[in-house]
This record gives sequence, structure tokens and C-alpha cells, in this order.
Amino acid sequence: MLRERLVEGFREGVVVPEGLIAHGRGECFDYLIGEETQWFALEAERVAVAALLLARRPVLSVNGNTAALVAREVVELAEAVGAALEVNLFYRTEERARRIAELLRRHGAREVLGVDDATAVIPGLDHARGRVSPRGIYAADVVLVALEDGDRTEALRKMGKTVIAIDLNPLSRTARAASISIIDNVVRAVPRMKQLALEMRNWGREELEKLVESYDNEKILAGAIEFIADRLRELARRGISISLG
Repeated sequence: MLRERLVEGFREGVVVPEGLIAHGRGECFDYLIGEETQWFALEAERVAVAALLLARRPVLSVNGNTAALVAREVVELAEAVGAALEVNLFYRTEERARRIAELLRRHGAREVLGVDDATAVIPGLDHARGRVSPRGIYAADVVLVALEDGDRTEALRKMGKTVIAIDLNPLSRTARAASISIIDNVVRAVPRMKQLALEMRNWGREELEKLVESYDNEKILAGAIEFIADRLRELARRGISISLG
């Protein structure tokens, strides 16, 4: 079903061929974690929501794959945490950016940045993904990126921003460079974060700050790798072939 959504997004001009390749790479890691949200993702998702709720200028960055897979859910998450939505694309054309913005608006977004106003440039990024809205990602203190490239994650961190990454690969440069790495499938992570936001937005600021301050991203990444290693060993011990008898 997810592949079909991406193929439909490709036909509609929202997803590019490279996005289909990227999805396949992530799908491999989803198999390795059992295609379920594990403890390391749950912990990171809670902290990510706390960081977004504490932020002065939170922004959710949306690319083609994210729009094709979770357009409605990302709009709902933005509403729940009071964040702006911004289109940001590595393989950018103005037509594609407009199509993604239109898709988000069809799912309830009131304003989408990064289309006609992508006039600021992230320092050190020469490709199209460096173009951002001066009212959005450029001015943000907390940015959520999904299905991201490592270059921009590193550049945003160098700007002093808190970067929340949703990435199924705990070994990717994005996951290793992010402030908070959510090793989970975006179709599970975004809806769960929205639900968490609805529960946590009534928390006191001190409680949210305590959660963020106690977070250790190295522990999360190590936990994900250890989980994959343990699961592979267990599968090899028990046997993984399918019985057809």
C-alpha cells in the first residue's frame, strides 16, 4: 500500500524517481526492526514532541515522499504543536513545490511556506535544498525533517537549530547528525507524534524541559543498532524460512 501511494505520488508529480529508490532503502531497515515502532523510537518521539512544544519557531519540513505518504498526518501534527509547514526539496522544480503545497492544502494546511518565498539560503548548501523561507526554516529554532539528506541536517545543526530526523537507518549521516533521531517509519511516527502532542501540550513547561534535557541521542542510536543485531541473531537461531507444508 505504501509503494502504491508513492507510485501515485510519482504520477501526480509529487515524488521523483530518486524518492522511490530512497523508499526502498528505508524499507530494508523497516524489515530489520520488525516493521514495528520499537522502544528507541517511542522515546525519541516523546522527546521530539516536547522539543516542538517548547520551540519558539517550530517548522515541519516536507518533501515529496513525506507528502505522498503522510500529507494529512503531517498537517495534523503541525496543528497540534503550533508549527509552520514548509516545502523543501533536493530535486526541486517550482511546479513540483506547488503540487506538494496544493496537496498539503487539500488536507487542511492553511499556509505552506517554501514555494514562492524560498529566498533565503542555508549557509554552506549550494544545491536546491539550501533554499528556504526566511519566515520558516531559516528563522526556526526547531526543525523536523523526514527522509532527509545528511548535508542539510549537518548545515541546520551548524546554524544552531535543534533538528529532529525521522529516518529508518540508524547508520545514516542524517540520523547521526540530528539532535533527536527517530528510527521509525514516517507512517507510524507522524501519527503517533500527533497523538503525543495532543496529550503533552497540557504539560507544564518545566516537565517538557526536563524530558528534553535528559535525552541522550547516542543511547537511542546505539539502542537501535543493538536491537537490529539481537533480532538478526534470534532469527538466525530460530530459523527464518517459511514453511509451505
